[in-house]
Amino acid sequence: MKKRKLIGLATMGVIASLTLAACGGGGGKKEKGGSGNGETETADISKFPIKTTNEDEAIEGGTLEAAMAMDTTFQGLFDPAFNEDAYDSRFMEVSHETLFGFDEHFMIDDSGVATFKLDREAKKGTIQLVKDAKWSDGQPVVAEDIIQPYLIIGHKDYAGVRYGAQFENIVGMTEYHEGKTEDVAGIKKIDDKTVEIEFKEVNPGLEMADGDGGIWQFAMPAHIFKDLPVKDMESSDPVRKNIVTFGPYKMSKIVRGEAVEYTPNEYYYQGKPKLDKIIIRQTPTDSIVEAMKSKKYDMIISMPTDNYSAYKDIEGYELLGRGELAYTYIGFKLGKWDTKAKRVAYDPESKMANKSLRQAMAYAIDNKAIGDKFYNGLRTAANTLVPPVLGDFHAEEVKGYVDQDVDKANKLLDEAGYKDTDGDGLREDPNGEKLEIKFASMSGGEVAQPMAEYYMDQWKEIGLDVKLTTGRLIDFQSFYDKLKNDDPEIDIYQAAWSISVNPSQVALFGPIASFNYTRFEDDKNTELLEAMDSEEAFDTERRIEIFHEWQEYAAEEAFAIPTLYRNELLPVSARVKNFDWNHAPNGRFWYPVELTAEER
Repeated sequence: MKKRKLIGLATMGVIASLTLAACGGGGGKKEKGGSGNGETETADISKFPIKTTNEDEAIEGGTLEAAMAMDTTFQGLFDPAFNEDAYDSRFMEVSHETLFGFDEHFMIDDSGVATFKLDREAKKGTIQLVKDAKWSDGQPVVAEDIIQPYLIIGHKDYAGVRYGAQFENIVGMTEYHEGKTEDVAGIKKIDDKTVEIEFKEVNPGLEMADGDGGIWQFAMPAHIFKDLPVKDMESSDPVRKNIVTFGPYKMSKIVRGEAVEYTPNEYYYQGKPKLDKIIIRQTPTDSIVEAMKSKKYDMIISMPTDNYSAYKDIEGYELLGRGELAYTYIGFKLGKWDTKAKRVAYDPESKMANKSLRQAMAYAIDNKAIGDKFYNGLRTAANTLVPPVLGDFHAEEVKGYVDQDVDKANKLLDEAGYKDTDGDGLREDPNGEKLEIKFASMSGGEVAQPMAEYYMDQWKEIGLDVKLTTGRLIDFQSFYDKLKNDDPEIDIYQAAWSISVNPSQVALFGPIASFNYTRFEDDKNTELLEAMDSEEAFDTERRIEIFHEWQEYAAEEAFAIPTLYRNELLPVSARVKNFDWNHAPNGRFWYPVELTAEER
């Protein structure tokens, strides 16, 4: 998922400051580390450029080599209907393109392959192809390709994570999902270039450049997928090996666990792109700095910020920076996913169901110190589950758990009946039973282990016995497999979301959202989530009020504690030209990119 954009220019504040920033590696200053005695260099994200400044004359063609900094193996699910993690999404940025373009406020405009027009009174939306796009196999993009992903995601045999409230809002989708009909009644082909979708209710998110609102952003080649059994698609060649797209480049070679190679899509509607080839190799984070020093790559995607000081001055690279559409959080497992009903099954008797316990664990930690000490100021303490990059929708006035308060944490536990009854320094639960809390956290990067240990040490300070699930940090893919399958050895977990530009939280915390890994549900939460996407929410001021009310409520319930808002850096070789990393207007980075020298 990606982050939503807000009403007004507030949402673009970070992006605008980056665009206007001076060139160079970014400014920084020395500050005392909050969780240690040494000094830590903190960086100011507003000092980094968002576009490459290279103006040299371009060479013809050339191969751009990039690294994907990661400590796991990419899954290789290269279709948005099946993709589940940010690494695959970043591989797809080169080759996959959305149907819709969008403006600086992330509202759908006329700049893409297709347009979307919403008739609020009729509760219908019209998608029309306005450019003669072709798939990388030469077939034209047609109306059937727009309809195809709805038929897959909504199918009863679909095993992915995209089906949810936004799809059920389409007339006839529930009946189709239950296998009662062969087609979705509310989706109609008007002609070869036009599709009409009828909704049960309309909401502001429908007009935003994001799939969470109900309009799926991607087409799928129906001439390839229409005859494949849905249950077999996730493991099929069109998803994993032979990828057909209509973006500027096509995936010409995929070696899982190693690299993806791209060559120009000769049928691209804007014309053939400039590079002969792009190669992105997965590369361990512990070797990425040495790779930069030896000029092994033109670009480092998903560059860690925890070791910023080790690479900030390496010659031959320009550091681009921007606010990341992402945040880190600590979630509490409060139930399971009901696979039969396909919805959250909240358990009010679960180990972590006591709100005072969750709040106490939040007050015990100092995320300001973590942001400075572990991330050089490139991550900052988070107060709500809606980041500031979403502008007015972010509730700055909500205090949350930004300020550490150990005394308050202890008081909450005492009053809730969590007391040390046997004198070992660790609290028992209110029934006097031993309380052991299993904490799942991911491996990767230099600070993963010390940060997990910091959290556990802080929780021990308030008398809680917290141990790592499996006894060690967990690989990225295994971690999310355990979360998705509600591993009983997970009581709390540290994870991160890459979020959408539509601020609606339904797809992350709603009762039928499979991404709701906390499995929390109650009437008030559902009421507020539904209000975000209601008819009344077309009034921008009212929608903002609803979002602020939900953030206050979510902070009180503490089913998920936001810990850090994130900024990201992208080292780019000095020979790369015309790379614009701005989230807006379209985020289509790769088509205009050129090289200005044969070698780095």
